Amino acid sequence: MDSDFQPEPRISETAFHTATDLVEKLRKAGQTVGVAESLTAGAVCSTIASAMGASNVFRGGCVAYGSELKEELLGVDKELIAKEGVIHADVAKQMAEGARRITSLKDGNTTTWGVGTTGVAGPEKQDDKPVGTVYIGIAGPKGTVSYGYKFEGTREQIIEATAVEALHRLRKLL
Repeated sequence: MDSDFQPEPRISETAFHTATDLVEKLRKAGQTVGVAESLTAGAVCSTIASAMGASNVFRGGCVAYGSELKEELLGVDKELIAKEGVIHADVAKQMAEGARRITSLKDGNTTTWGVGTTGVAGPEKQDDKPVGTVYIGIAGPKGTVSYGYKFEGTREQIIEATAVEALHRLRKLL
């Protein structure tokens, strides 16, 4: 595990509540969001879309499960993946930046926020990272940040926790 890895505490809100609140905050601010997912495989997109009014703020997203898609579609640095693997804070940040870029429109209508998720849901460790290691990246108008987590539970619980935390973190940045 990264020597600077400091897990964040987990919130206890439901996915639907978090998404509904986030969508309303984005709508009021006139902002939009795009998503790039790996371990969550569409759960973040699905959670956002579950909220009424999501079509006003949610641009879309992609599931880039394979390293090649992370590199080619999202622009994640190939050398970073070769050196650190895909379970890394900087990979999450670059995925978030890629999500923002690929969901922006050619007419200059830039997506305000990008969210990227990467991690290990199990059942086995990956890139020498234990099950439950998760990174969430968020890219916005003022830069990009990442958050690290160590979630416990089943594969499904880790994926759900990641989706909720991603939306919660974005909501806190608004």
